[in-house]
Amino acid sequence: MKSNYIEFKRERELGEILSDTFAFLRDQFKPFIGVFFKIVGPYLLVMMISLGLYLYFIGNSFSMMVGTSSEIPNILLMIPIGLLYMASLVTVYVMSQSTVLHYIKSYANGKGEIDIETIKSGVYETFWRFIGLGFLVALSVGFGLMICLIPGIYLWVPLSLSFSIMVYNGMGASESFSYSFTLVRDYWWITFATLLVIVIIVAIASYAFAVPSMIYNWMKMGIFSGEMDAESMMDVFQDPIYILLNMIGTLAQFLLNIISIVAGVFIYFNLNEKKNFTGTYERIQNLGETPS
Repeated sequence: MKSNYIEFKRERELGEILSDTFAFLRDQFKPFIGVFFKIVGPYLLVMMISLGLYLYFIGNSFSMMVGTSSEIPNILLMIPIGLLYMASLVTVYVMSQSTVLHYIKSYANGKGEIDIETIKSGVYETFWRFIGLGFLVALSVGFGLMICLIPGIYLWVPLSLSFSIMVYNGMGASESFSYSFTLVRDYWWITFATLLVIVIIVAIASYAFAVPSMIYNWMKMGIFSGEMDAESMMDVFQDPIYILLNMIGTLAQFLLNIISIVAGVFIYFNLNEKKNFTGTYERIQNLGETPS
């Protein structure tokens, strides 16, 4: 076991969850980033390229509508690029979350040591289960938010942990969906408070990366100079610098979302320990054992 190994399978208070989340990311930054980009990198590259092309074609369409461009937008090309972007977006989100969860699983099982081949096989083996569970979660939370804000928030709290349940409990999508409510029962409020703090932290950090593109957009539109015109407002969407800043902001948001996933794992193990004492039983069984 490594001297700086962080034990996941134990109870934690809110402050410990936050501090251990950043301690884990700081300690595992280099090996994690290497594994992350080996698995997710190719799909992330496709997503970023399709995003850049999609933003360009959208800007071209806006210019046509206000008559600032005589170039006819290629609708037949814009539609498949949009579909490619949406497909790659979903794939990257699923692969990112799955990679983080399987990395932590390998880390916890190896007491600080990881096995990239085990992580990679786990990510690909559970891909469609993640897709299915993601569909169930999105449909449920989205429906709850449409009915009223409160049901959507209520569903979001347990269902946000369902992906950890699927990986660490070895359950299917529907089983993980159902068990998430059992896990959070009696601890909904503290789980909500912890998730809310994490969401606020990540949202503020994400906003910081969105500011440069907003400022550049305002400069191009002439807001600071007071000389706004339709042509400058539409041309900015085809500006390479504006597109690049948007791509960087999107990439940063995906990477910052890792904080939420890791914190969610700590929340899962905290609740699992309160309910099932899994980590406690393992430590009792290991008493008296000596490393070989």
